[in-house]
Amino acid sequence: MSVQRVGLVVHGGRPAAVAVADVVRRWCGRQDVGCVAIDVWSPDEERRDALDEVEAAGSPDLIVTLGGDGTFLRGARLAAQNDALVLGVDLGTLGFLTEVPADGVECALDTIHRGRADIETRLMLTMRASCPLELPEGMDALLRYGRGPALPPPLVRSECAVALDWGVALNVTALNDIVLEKLARDRQVSLGVYLSGRLLASYSADAVLVATPTGSTAYSFAAGGPVISPGADAIVFTPVAPHMTFNRSVVAAPDEAVVLRVLDHSGRAAVSIDGQLRGVLDPGDWVGVYAAPQRLRVARLGPTDFYGRLRERMRLTDAPATDDADTTPLWPHTTPAPDDLAHLRLPSLPADVDRRR
Repeated sequence: MSVQRVGLVVHGGRPAAVAVADVVRRWCGRQDVGCVAIDVWSPDEERRDALDEVEAAGSPDLIVTLGGDGTFLRGARLAAQNDALVLGVDLGTLGFLTEVPADGVECALDTIHRGRADIETRLMLTMRASCPLELPEGMDALLRYGRGPALPPPLVRSECAVALDWGVALNVTALNDIVLEKLARDRQVSLGVYLSGRLLASYSADAVLVATPTGSTAYSFAAGGPVISPGADAIVFTPVAPHMTFNRSVVAAPDEAVVLRVLDHSGRAAVSIDGQLRGVLDPGDWVGVYAAPQRLRVARLGPTDFYGRLRERMRLTDAPATDDADTTPLWPHTTPAPDDLAHLRLPSLPADVDRRR
């Protein structure tokens, strides 16, 4: 692709991110590419809906995030509005989403601008609800304590049909997860969980979360959920501290909706989308979580070594009993794969290997 306009999402609390933002602006100036800061706020300002943010920024076709995974999620929220490409610059501490180090940002921008970057797509979630989401009075002031202003409640998607039994479609996308969790510390939330329209189980728990493969290494992982390759198409729901024997995650197909209904005897439930509180549900309310029609497009400069990153971030080989200096890949990738393995995703051959062998 030839980049026309860049939107910069910067972690303002990191001096390194602010410095790299200047590098991106200078690159844009040399290339005659528009550049605008997006999703910028001060503590006394209101944040805006993603659609308003993107329109105010002139609908950038490339979103560059400068920070960690949290900053990347901010950029993904915006990119989903107009199918923009996202490039994550790694300035965090435990990143699974960001792609390039700070000193490689100019090379990455050149690669994207010349149309030579790999484009990886990621499944996202969206939702319908029995009613529009709202935050109770005074909740926003509580959320601001020690952090920036909260995002506004999601808008209703005007282009989607509204019917009493199907609820309202909300203008949200989640790259990681959508979570229903208890509001009061001394009272769990009680939820009925439906898969493909059928009741699977009812839970009394601290929370129940619905995650994408991308989000499987975030809150879902911390709650005991499975790690799922980002190349897979699946939806996983995981209960958090449930008071019942069945406390396992369930992995659903990408075309199966997960509906969470707040039971009549439950306390109120908070709805969080990618870690941001966006509304509160009363007993009897429900949300339906399902795969979004669009997928997030992420710029990659080469094949993603997800399992190498998992091994590194989770320190899977740091135990003394696992120390083995002679450990090598299962298959030494120095010759072309045999025919029965040719359909698998394997590391690329070195450039000097004779591919005809």
